[in-house]
Amino acid sequence: MPTISLPDGSTRQYDDAVTPAQVASDIGPGLSKAAMAAVVNGTEWDLSRPINDDSKLSLITAKNTDAALELVRHDCAHIMAEAVLELYPDVQVTIGPSIENGFYYDFHREEPFITDELSAIEARMHEIVDRDEPIERGVWTRDEAIAFYRAKDEPFKIELVEAIPEGETVSYYTQGGFIDLCRGPHLPSTGRAGHAFKLMKVAGAYWRGDSNRPMLQRIYGTAWLTEKDLGQYLTMLEEAEKRDHRKLGRQLDFFHLQEEAAGSVFWHPKGWTLYREIEMYMRRRLSDAHYSEVKTPQLVDRSLWEASGHWDKFGENMFTAATTEDRTLALKPMNCPGHVQIYRQGVKSYRDLPLRMAEFGSCHRNEPSGALHGIMRVRAFTQDDAHIFCTEEQINSESVEFCNLLQDIYKDFGFEDIHVKFSDRPEVRAGDDATWNKAEAALRDATNAAGLETLLNPGEGAFYGPKLEFVLRDAIGRDWQCGTLQVDFVLPERLDAEYVAEDGNRYRPVMLHRAILGSLERWIGILIEQYSGRMPAWLSPVQLVVAAITDSAHDYAKQVHTAALVAGMRAELDTRNEKIGYKIREHSTAKVPFILAVGGREAEAGTVALRRLGSDKQEIIQLDEVMAILANESLPPDQRRSKT
Repeated sequence: MPTISLPDGSTRQYDDAVTPAQVASDIGPGLSKAAMAAVVNGTEWDLSRPINDDSKLSLITAKNTDAALELVRHDCAHIMAEAVLELYPDVQVTIGPSIENGFYYDFHREEPFITDELSAIEARMHEIVDRDEPIERGVWTRDEAIAFYRAKDEPFKIELVEAIPEGETVSYYTQGGFIDLCRGPHLPSTGRAGHAFKLMKVAGAYWRGDSNRPMLQRIYGTAWLTEKDLGQYLTMLEEAEKRDHRKLGRQLDFFHLQEEAAGSVFWHPKGWTLYREIEMYMRRRLSDAHYSEVKTPQLVDRSLWEASGHWDKFGENMFTAATTEDRTLALKPMNCPGHVQIYRQGVKSYRDLPLRMAEFGSCHRNEPSGALHGIMRVRAFTQDDAHIFCTEEQINSESVEFCNLLQDIYKDFGFEDIHVKFSDRPEVRAGDDATWNKAEAALRDATNAAGLETLLNPGEGAFYGPKLEFVLRDAIGRDWQCGTLQVDFVLPERLDAEYVAEDGNRYRPVMLHRAILGSLERWIGILIEQYSGRMPAWLSPVQLVVAAITDSAHDYAKQVHTAALVAGMRAELDTRNEKIGYKIREHSTAKVPFILAVGGREAEAGTVALRRLGSDKQEIIQLDEVMAILANESLPPDQRRSKT
């Protein structure tokens, strides 16, 4: 006689095993129709799966957006696999999970899928949804599952089942003529998945991610709860394609990438100007916040990485070099162990703390070639990295100052929609549970002191401590995780950092790892896409162009250009023998914020015709006045504030 406890505190008692679907029906027809799956004692559960014992139950509906999307996307993966097998019976299915914004399934097929075939698969998926096939859960023993897939000659599935310990059972789901191994849960029928899905692309993927194993074909799809949501997502993708930093980076002559230096960036003069402006801005902000800048070596002996714990964790992603003395050096993938080495030079007193140490650290990580993505994911990058060595009592105040600094900097770059994730201990970590309990409690206290609301991101902390992840939302609704703050009691212990306290005893400092922009390369990629290449005036590599309308205005154009340079602007002079309309179109395409057109009338009156990027109007303004206005608009936000 199971007793079912509901989220509102009420209970319902049943004479025999009961399904979540029955409970939903007992509560009311509206909930019965809306229910998609359930959560029983913290575990997601099919609506038709019996509950035998006293349990806590909650029902998943479309109002539980994340859970509902996960169900729909998982079902769409199975529906796609069923469609593929109906159309191409010789194909072998392997695995197919839901992922962010959609789903995929990996198939083994000799010839590649083509675009027309994706359209046919998608059409068959709609048919399967219209059939409204029941989705039913079953359980096999391990041996039954192996026998089933041996009879069907499916070696990929056999390998998956053989990895299950002997004596354990495995669940599977049936819909129509399709059967697949799956933990579940699933919707009650294929019709509940709806039609708000679309197949997007096909790509290669090695079986189990191993380049020595067979190459599979991965079909990606996206799925949403409503057709409206799907339409908005597809519109966002179209806009994202227009904003692609790789395309704009080439068009604006910022940078290029080439295979001979895969994962590294060739910065062109305009792109490097943008890079340097960001770096100089950050240096000023860090200096104002009382950070000391340092520089640590690129090549460091393996022994330091072993002592810090990074070798075991990241060793396979490090670039290494052997010396003539048979020592192994590694290009640093991060800066923290080097900062501890600087901290350890000389005795530190409690009076020296907090000690804020910053570095624009050049790092290298051996990312897989398939993971590289423009300048967003590279092998050679620079972090705006810093570490704060402090006492336990200073964690709160230092964290609050950092969080305020980060949010202020994000606003200067145009990002105000920010949310924060709290990432707690991962499965593989350094330090004992007591140390992690202390670190997580300290970070939670600091988060509360900073007045931040956080979402739990379970198991995603660094291997040496919990962290906050600062996620910003861009102009078209995409989220980017950039800044981090981590509380670390482990590394100071491993690398023997200490300070002399007021009582004369030696203690370990706490190490706060923090970054604001993260990788400068990635940050610039985000900015390019945020602004569609139309950078704010203070970041634009060329802030102003003086364009002569006639040959007779060349001397005056040079005078205006000189005035712009004296005012501190990055200005160019265009006296080419071209029509002014052509010049304006060309410089507008190059995303120059301000164009000053000058001809005979302007020269005689001492004025300019100002045209701002994105506007068809022009303003006739006196030269001195326009220089004062534009020079102020071209200042970085921090310098503009200090000027006022």
